[in-house]
Amino acid sequence: MALSITIDLPADIEQRLRHDTPDLAADAREAYAVDLYRRERITAAELGLALGIHRMSVDAVLKKHGVMLELSEDEFALDLADLRANFRK
Repeated sequence: MALSITIDLPADIEQRLRHDTPDLAADAREAYAVDLYRRERITAAELGLALGIHRMSVDAVLKKHGVMLELSEDEFALDLADLRANFRK
């Protein structure tokens, strides 16, 4: 089951935001997921799953939000294995 969250904004604010960010839901989901990662509530791999992006794209999303990627030893080992597998292709 997926969690669904609704954010109520005054219409004028929503219209202004949609001018620069047509997909406010995706923008809010990304910001919340990155905040969960920053607060160490989810891992980098879970962040990628939550956003539907490849694990290697997580760093770019974190950089966009000014958050440093911090990997556990297990996450680092998985990343290394993924890189090796992709390098051999």
